[in-house]
Amino acid sequence: MIAPDLRGFGDSDRPAEVECYGLRTVLGDLLGLLDALEVGEVRVAGHDWGALVAWALAAFAPERVTRLAAFSVGHPQAFASAGFVQKQLSWYMLWFQFPGVAEAQLPADDWRWFREWAHDGVPRGADALVDAQIADLDRPGALVAGLNWYRANMPPGIFAATDGPLEMPAIGCAVLGVWSDRDPALTERQMTDSQRFVVGPWRYERLPRVGHWIPAHAPERTTALLLEHFA
Repeated sequence: MIAPDLRGFGDSDRPAEVECYGLRTVLGDLLGLLDALEVGEVRVAGHDWGALVAWALAAFAPERVTRLAAFSVGHPQAFASAGFVQKQLSWYMLWFQFPGVAEAQLPADDWRWFREWAHDGVPRGADALVDAQIADLDRPGALVAGLNWYRANMPPGIFAATDGPLEMPAIGCAVLGVWSDRDPALTERQMTDSQRFVVGPWRYERLPRVGHWIPAHAPERTTALLLEHFA
């Protein structure tokens, strides 16, 4: 199994320039990693930004991806064309575009806004995932790097568009799309509409009573779905 930290995350480099986080550049990172490890074909799973990258990898390097599992985030073009409700829920992506604003607000008052928005008000110590995320974001340059993913790939114009950040070839491999019904930022439509951009086998799974952080809050179900899809 290969579980890389994408640029800006974990222990990977966190360059300061916004353009360093563009999707094409990140794909170059992944393909370079696979080449360095001498890995030809892979089965790919991703959640949130990882899912967007996984969709792009399957589209632009189809010879490398045999199966894809996308959690929470659907195909970029399905996301962009998912309608007004999805654009409403994505308001924060527009807010993130203004340098210095989110950087000041998010960590204020012991990351209170982040806890209330992303984790339904979970207090410190109540959920190890929240504390781990905040510890990561507290490191020098980490919060700006995370925001730069939005600034590089979700420019303001996309909120008036019906096309994703990149026009992609159809996905030819088998795809599993997973969405949870307590996700505060992503509609079911942006996942189910992803089937329109898949020419290979498509399977959709809807997880009831699960929030956005599917792999962390539904680990047994996540594992079972991956083992079945990747078998």
